[in-house]
Amino acid sequence: MKTVQRTWLLALPSGALMALVLAALQASALGALLAPHHLRAQVTYDRILRSADEPENWLTYNGTYMSQRYSGLTQITAANVGDLESKWVLQNQVFGAWQSNPIVVDGIMYMTQRPNDVMAMDPVTGRVFWVYRHRPDENATVCCGANNRGVAILGDKVFMGTLDARLIALDAINGRPIWDIEVADVNLAYSITMAPLVVKDKVIVGVGGGEYGIRGFIAAYDADTGEEAWRFWTIPGPGEPGHETWEGDDWEHGGASVWVTGSYDADLNLTYWGVGNPGPDWNPGQRPGDNLYSDAVVALNADTGELVWYFQFTPNDGYDYDSVQVPVLVDIEWNGVPRRLMLWANRNGYFYVLDRVTGEFLTGTPFVKVNWSSGLEETGRPIPTPQPAGSPTWPGNQGGTNWYPPSFSPSTGLFYFSAWEDYATIYRPAEAVYTPGRAFLGGGFDVLTPVPGAPGVGIGRTTPINNWTDAVGHGTVIAMDPRTGEARWKFEQFDVSDAGMLTTATDLLFTGGREGHFHALDARTGELLWKASLGGQIVMAPITYMVDGRQYVSVISGHTLVTFGLREGANP
Repeated sequence: MKTVQRTWLLALPSGALMALVLAALQASALGALLAPHHLRAQVTYDRILRSADEPENWLTYNGTYMSQRYSGLTQITAANVGDLESKWVLQNQVFGAWQSNPIVVDGIMYMTQRPNDVMAMDPVTGRVFWVYRHRPDENATVCCGANNRGVAILGDKVFMGTLDARLIALDAINGRPIWDIEVADVNLAYSITMAPLVVKDKVIVGVGGGEYGIRGFIAAYDADTGEEAWRFWTIPGPGEPGHETWEGDDWEHGGASVWVTGSYDADLNLTYWGVGNPGPDWNPGQRPGDNLYSDAVVALNADTGELVWYFQFTPNDGYDYDSVQVPVLVDIEWNGVPRRLMLWANRNGYFYVLDRVTGEFLTGTPFVKVNWSSGLEETGRPIPTPQPAGSPTWPGNQGGTNWYPPSFSPSTGLFYFSAWEDYATIYRPAEAVYTPGRAFLGGGFDVLTPVPGAPGVGIGRTTPINNWTDAVGHGTVIAMDPRTGEARWKFEQFDVSDAGMLTTATDLLFTGGREGHFHALDARTGELLWKASLGGQIVMAPITYMVDGRQYVSVISGHTLVTFGLREGANP
């Protein structure tokens, strides 16, 4: 089936006459040449590098290359957060959990909606300027919903990965496609669900499809032409370091997908990416060895894609503990010495601190109940304690946390993330046979705990608790002190949470829950300061931005984007 793309100009920016003239000019090469420079979105690499200096914008998936999801905006405070009110809402045209992250650039919001649309909007009113629609190939296959988590921008181009494993560059002014390239073979169940990361003149993406026996990789493409600049295979081939951690031809279909956006340290010129689980998912005996670089973070040279270091969190993972969590980069004192660190709350239930220059393991502590491992060695390697057949494993298949973005506040010095506590799974390994484009899972699992909304159909099913009275799963926001590995405070939720975090310079923490409540907490104490009931599960992190001197906070609830601002007359 031929892929079809369309761009719809739904509305025009304010100043109708000028907008019409500009639209006409843009229709020709001469018009593009003559268009006033300030009317064309120009986002240079230098601006992204210094994005913390312009907190009125949200220029990348995680706000900055450090991925702290911390904003320097100060208009909304603990004193006036109670005056927040809804300013506008926008509904996704495709029903389902909307996981996109908007970016905001000089008064224009860009975001994706399911399955593969890109929209340019007015961030003050929600008015849509244009929509680009990509219709994925009919053979596109994804394991966990037709989700796209956002776009990247560089110069006057907006970039989106697609469910049929393509990368597309659009004109940021009118949404027209500039180039459209194949990243991987859709017929082998490759996909792209993550927001790209722009570094210098390159657009970097990873591929999904770990549940279908792909061989994962991360690749960089020239932002002007779409030409591939480099590719790093997350499963090393014959003759490459790490290949010995696979047996026979297991490496050919070993998964290790990359489906959450990475981070970047410009001084080191290293880009960091979390890698997903090996395949088949739940039968580690079918693929003996550590299975590098699955369940690891890899540090790559941003110019060449060369591996500089790696750290593996869960060797020979048999629990689906993808390590695709966001690498959060911080510069703080460690034992009295300034260090460049990486903070990582892992799906396997441990919180890690690594030296991001060398990959050295500094500390690791469990933040939820863990029984698949009895602890960590001095190197950070886990000491495995696999449970007997039919017995529960903590944390369960969804993990102690998952892909939803955490936050670090330089103001409080704390690391914030959502956790699933007291949640376990009983695994049922089985031999899997690889068939191109088909699920390659190695068995299944039973969800032990009565977590509302936990997977209960298909490859997983809900099982009664029986005698495991401590297996009552619930969601918690944890404020972690990275220096001690201890929780400074916890905010308990009625349901589990898939929500990410946002912190601000006024010591506010914005997050949500699966039950649809959007919270503003005191980032120092965890006190609930304000909440709004939005009606749908929150499965993404909020963002904040400022236009014409007014600060806004946007969050997705269910399939609706809701934007808040202070009510008229409120004290800023």
